[in-house]
Amino acid sequence: MKIAQKNKILETCLTAGRIMIESGSEMYRVEDTMNRIAYNAGIQKSVVFTTPTGLFIGIENQPYVQLGPVSVRTINLEKVENVNTASRLFATKEITLDQLSIRLKKIDQHTPYFPIWMQILAAAAVSAFLMIVFSGEYDWLDFIPAAIVGAIGYAVFSEVNRLTSIRFIGEFLGSFSIGITAYLLTKYHLGVDLDNIIIGAVMPLVPGVAITNSIRDMLAGHLLSGMVRGMEALLSAFAIGTGIALIFRFVI
Repeated sequence: MKIAQKNKILETCLTAGRIMIESGSEMYRVEDTMNRIAYNAGIQKSVVFTTPTGLFIGIENQPYVQLGPVSVRTINLEKVENVNTASRLFATKEITLDQLSIRLKKIDQHTPYFPIWMQILAAAAVSAFLMIVFSGEYDWLDFIPAAIVGAIGYAVFSEVNRLTSIRFIGEFLGSFSIGITAYLLTKYHLGVDLDNIIIGAVMPLVPGVAITNSIRDMLAGHLLSGMVRGMEALLSAFAIGTGIALIFRFVI
C-alpha cells in the first residue's frame, strides 16, 4: 500500500472520529468506527487514542500517525448516525474510500439543524409535560406558564450560545431568565406554583446526554474522557443552579 493511500485512510478515520466526538458520541463508539474504517480500507491493525479535545490514529509497527483537534463539543445524534451509516456502506463495499471521505465532509458541513422556532416550540412542550411528571401532581394550571417560561429560557440559551463561545454562560443566563420569568408570572397571578414551573422549565437545559455518555465512557474503561465529560456536565448543572439560586436569593 502506498504512503499516500495510508495517509488518506488515516485522514478519513480522523474526520469520522472528530465528527462523532464533536456530536456527542461515546468514545468507545468513536474508536470502534475508526478501527472498522481502517480495517475495511486495508489496514489490519490500527492504533486509536481518543480524548474529548483531540484524537490520534496510527498503524501498528509503522511510522504513520495522524492527530486532529476537537474544537467544539455539542449534541447532534443525527451526525453520529450518519457517520455510522456511511461506515457501514464502506464496510459492505457500496462506496469507495474517496466517496466515504466526500460523504463525511458533507455530513460535517451540511447536516441540517431543526430551525430555532421548532427547537423553542419543542422546549416549551418538554417543559410543560415534564413539569407534570416531576411535580408529582396534576398541576394543569401551570401547564401553559411552564411552557412559556421554558420557551423563553431556551431561546435565551440558544441566542447566547450563538453570540459567544464562552462555555456555560448560556446555561447561566437561560436559567436566570427562567427564574425571573417564573417569578413574574406567579407574582401577577398568571402562574400558581413557582417551584413546579421552574422544575419543568429547566429540563431542556439539563445536560442529560452528557451525563449519560460520561457514565457509559467510564463503564467502558475510558476514564479520562468519562471524567472530563462528567465535569463538563457538572459545570453545566452548576451554572443552571446558580442562575436559579440568584433569583431565590436576591429577588424572591
